[in-house]
Amino acid sequence: MIFSKILIPVDGSRHSDNAVKYGFYLAEMCGAKVILLHCHAPIPSGLGEPNFQKAIDDATRKSYAILQKYLKKPEASNLPLQDKIIGGETTKSIVTVADTEKCDLIIMGSKGKSDLEGLLVGSVTHKVLNSASCPVMIIK
Repeated sequence: MIFSKILIPVDGSRHSDNAVKYGFYLAEMCGAKVILLHCHAPIPSGLGEPNFQKAIDDATRKSYAILQKYLKKPEASNLPLQDKIIGGETTKSIVTVADTEKCDLIIMGSKGKSDLEGLLVGSVTHKVLNSASCPVMIIK
């Protein structure tokens, strides 16, 4: 199967590092475009100004720092890359971006929880795996 657009959600963890490593490799093999996505927690609108804007600025700055870790990798220079920062519920954001961007594949890192633990704890990876309309590849 050939993929043309791959979504890789990242959070800066070693699990995301592994997903990016494999995702970049697969994208280069397929000639696919990569979308790196970082989702930050929703910002409560009831903070009022200037606190609301400061919270948005802080979340954006932290998100951009996480994305830069991957955008600076040597492998990134060989790929068509797009980065996105979205605030909100993580699973919903990942699935929405995958659908909106018409991604053929989502590649995510896994913390290695069992199916039962993922179901009980409600891991993001487990939720995306069961919600996404495209294939999801889980990297340990």
